[in-house]
Amino acid sequence: MNGDPILNVAIFLAIVAVTLFVVYRVSSANTSTADYYAAGSAFTGVQNGVALSGDYLSAASFLGVAGAIAVHGYDGFLYSIGFLVAWLIPLLLIAERFRNVGRFTMGDVVSFRMRQRPVRAAAAYSTLVISAFYLIAQMAGAGVLVSLLLDVRSTGGQALVIAGVGVIMIVYVLVGGMKGTTWVQIIKASLLLVCVLMLSVFILGKFGFSLTTLLDRAAAGNGHGAAMHAPGTQYGASPTSRLDFVSLALALVLGAGALPHVLMRFYTVPDAFQARRSVLSALWAMVLFYLATLVIGYGASAIVGSSAIISAPGGENAAVPLLAFEVGGAVLLAIVAAVAFTTILAVVAGLTLTASASFAHDVYANVLRGGRPKPGAELRVARITAVVIGCLSILGGILALGQNVASLVALAFAIAASANLPTILYTLFWRRFSTTGSLFSMYGGLGSCLLLIAFSPVVSGASNSIFTNVDFHLFPLSNPGLVSIPLSFLLGYLGTVLGRDRPDPRLADQLEVRSLTGIGARPRP
Repeated sequence: MNGDPILNVAIFLAIVAVTLFVVYRVSSANTSTADYYAAGSAFTGVQNGVALSGDYLSAASFLGVAGAIAVHGYDGFLYSIGFLVAWLIPLLLIAERFRNVGRFTMGDVVSFRMRQRPVRAAAAYSTLVISAFYLIAQMAGAGVLVSLLLDVRSTGGQALVIAGVGVIMIVYVLVGGMKGTTWVQIIKASLLLVCVLMLSVFILGKFGFSLTTLLDRAAAGNGHGAAMHAPGTQYGASPTSRLDFVSLALALVLGAGALPHVLMRFYTVPDAFQARRSVLSALWAMVLFYLATLVIGYGASAIVGSSAIISAPGGENAAVPLLAFEVGGAVLLAIVAAVAFTTILAVVAGLTLTASASFAHDVYANVLRGGRPKPGAELRVARITAVVIGCLSILGGILALGQNVASLVALAFAIAASANLPTILYTLFWRRFSTTGSLFSMYGGLGSCLLLIAFSPVVSGASNSIFTNVDFHLFPLSNPGLVSIPLSFLLGYLGTVLGRDRPDPRLADQLEVRSLTGIGARPRP
């Protein structure tokens, strides 16, 4: 692949300049904590839905899913199906009730009728851990993109680019807050959709707009041949690999509805109706995106070939850049490079804002200050936290260079589904659920998930492990969701049934009325 690094950088910097200008223009409205955390709840459902899709569709979705389809065929497309099905949980169970009950963070919801300090602290810790896994994956992904798209092969050069991405991200969050970050997400999602749809049209045009011809040529260019159209090329070789797929699918489907940066977006709209409309808008945007990745993935197999993709720097992640260069030359490759970098910038900005808001609002304002922080102090703490998290994510991304980015993202989903989802659902739908149950569920799910990850093939014992020279893995699956998610639900139930504390029935009544009707929820400013 012989793209033009100067052209790639020029288009990328042009997009960054436009988004920074937008962030600067909307920053004057950040006069209060509500403005900084929730953009004053001023976005419509459609606008927030596009931003939601921008938050959700990371570089792993853009490069990884299409690459998996190009190499593994049917088994790769299962990722797309899982990501789409996952949005039924926010749509049907969470979005409307969550928006009615909370104010800024997940901790507002899960602590509503519990003892505030311990539950808020647990919610903040899980948010920080999930955000850390996601941030490190995205920042490491920036290093992979550098080697693929800008022809920077040295570790030092990739580290410098990761640092640059981190600095721009911190500026987005500090200056623009949620409003600026949301507009960055909207711009990024629009560019991403245009990019994948444009690629799809170019690919279909090469095969006379015939899907049958495309699929036949894809099989001819793939190492698996016609078997790529059937299940089993990646999963199913052994009972362990089948269980690993079930575990991964469980984490992806259940984790989406518990990701803190996704949940926080429900507060940027004025009411529960717009929250539900946000999910519907995001779902339609992602339907278009994942259908396009199917065409792009099979197109990469047909035009580039799976062997060339696997042998390229970055492996499966190289499928889209290689395809863009083959189809449209250096210009199309430069556009893909710019969109990929903008994708990383937007996602890490949203994650950083969520993590800093959770620490400042839940830990500082409500745990350390008992819900009575000094005027302006919480906002200052949020901004300081954003800088600290940004610097730590830069360091983590540099240390994680060369590691499996897709695995880190899948692990973030597993942690979210284990630590957050049971507590959210129990809080919203089980009147008897107690503080002890909340703590058992959150800490039990978080702790078991981290423990299983530490002793899984992700860390040691496999050729693609973080530590390849040692083997201390005891848990056979790469994703712990199959064990940690049911365990978290069980611990929440046992903690409630066996614990001595009982929730206040008046608060349970208030939560039920507010979650269903919106009465008592904060009005639109």
